[in-house]
Amino acid sequence: MSPILVRPVREQLEHDRVIRLLQARFRRRFEVGINPGPEENAPVGAGTSATYPDLVLMSMGRGRRVETIIEVETAESVNNLEAMAQWARMARLRSPFHLYVPAGSVDVARRLCADHQVAVAEVVTYHAIGDQLRFTTVYRAPAETHSTGSSRATGARAPQRGSRAGSSQRRRAGDARAAGPARRSASRAKAAPRPRSAKKAARKPSRSSKRK
Repeated sequence: MSPILVRPVREQLEHDRVIRLLQARFRRRFEVGINPGPEENAPVGAGTSATYPDLVLMSMGRGRRVETIIEVETAESVNNLEAMAQWARMARLRSPFHLYVPAGSVDVARRLCADHQVAVAEVVTYHAIGDQLRFTTVYRAPAETHSTGSSRATGARAPQRGSRAGSSQRRRAGDARAAGPARRSASRAKAAPRPRSAKKAARKPSRSSKRK
């Protein structure tokens, strides 16, 4: 829970319920740390600079690298003070920042993110249908930097590979053309018949040999 906000009991119960539902939702793919209410179980960072988002999604490997941090808000906590003190701070961390807000507060949340230049990776709304909660992603930041970098790298490598392959193919074709006439001439030389005069000379003995 944010240190600058004391929610009404009913909203706090709803807030913690959303946290636990998200924990069950993500636990198959991540190791999920939660900080419901005043608890501080899963910090991001260390020492005095540690931050305690509502959910911390970590990789399941040995390094337990932080993949995503999630902050869950209620109708009371989608306000200017919360955006300056909490959202902006979490958005400056290295991991993608996801913001979950009630469905009726999405326009205010997006405006606050724009006003305070909060680099939010996703904005997700939640609303209750009976006893169940429904989550809907209403905003996802475009991955322009990563896609552009990968496409440039791929584009830079592709011509080099293509030129090398093309040059090698052209060399092989030139060698084949150069070797073609020599092979044909050699085959013709092997298949050329012997002269008739040589054949007759080999068959008929000379007159001098008969007289002897």
